[in-house]
Amino acid sequence: MNITLSIDEKIVKKVRKIAIDKDTTLTAMVRAYLTSLAQNDATTREAHTDKLMETFERLSRDMSPRTWTRENLYEERLGKYGR
Repeated sequence: MNITLSIDEKIVKKVRKIAIDKDTTLTAMVRAYLTSLAQNDATTREAHTDKLMETFERLSRDMSPRTWTRENLYEERLGKYGR
């Protein structure tokens, strides 16, 4: 995909010199930067998701099957505090 960017000419000249020193092109540097940005974002999200799942697993407790109903709780509460 081709994109068009509007960048100050002085910056473009400086970055082209950097690209020449690195034996690459401005286009390749932009492509590498955007690729790295996308990969790092995905890696960061994956790491956060993994950490969250580890926390869930570490803090989860077996709650056993629910043996009560809402109506039972309501009746119990009415019994405690009078009708």
